[in-house]
Amino acid sequence: FTVETDGKLPSGQALGDAIAQVDFETDASVAYYMVNCAHPSHFEHVVEQGGAWLGRIAGLRANASTLSHAQLDEAEELDAGDPVALGAGYVALRKSLRNVNVLGGCCGTDKSHVAAVAEAWAR
Repeated sequence: FTVETDGKLPSGQALGDAIAQVDFETDASVAYYMVNCAHPSHFEHVVEQGGAWLGRIAGLRANASTLSHAQLDEAEELDAGDPVALGAGYVALRKSLRNVNVLGGCCGTDKSHVAAVAEAWAR
């Protein structure tokens, strides 16, 4: 799933509700969920609220930029963000997302971002 800067899906649905809906409609046949194409700061406040659904998230592929999807779409130059801050954002999510074992990058990331995430995660 991807989320907007408010932590909700583009449809306005809450992330936890989306996971619950898919699990209900598929008898929980999805092996795990991932959050992608959103900066950790966009959904950190959502996962900090807790819930059993957090255990279903096993992967993160975040954007480098803190900009919204709309802002990124309108940008004339790539916002590469801050690799070290991105790594710290992943680590902040780990407190709530204990089953995450798939890490990667999405829009605006490159090997420096992935390296920063890996280094931060390994600490």
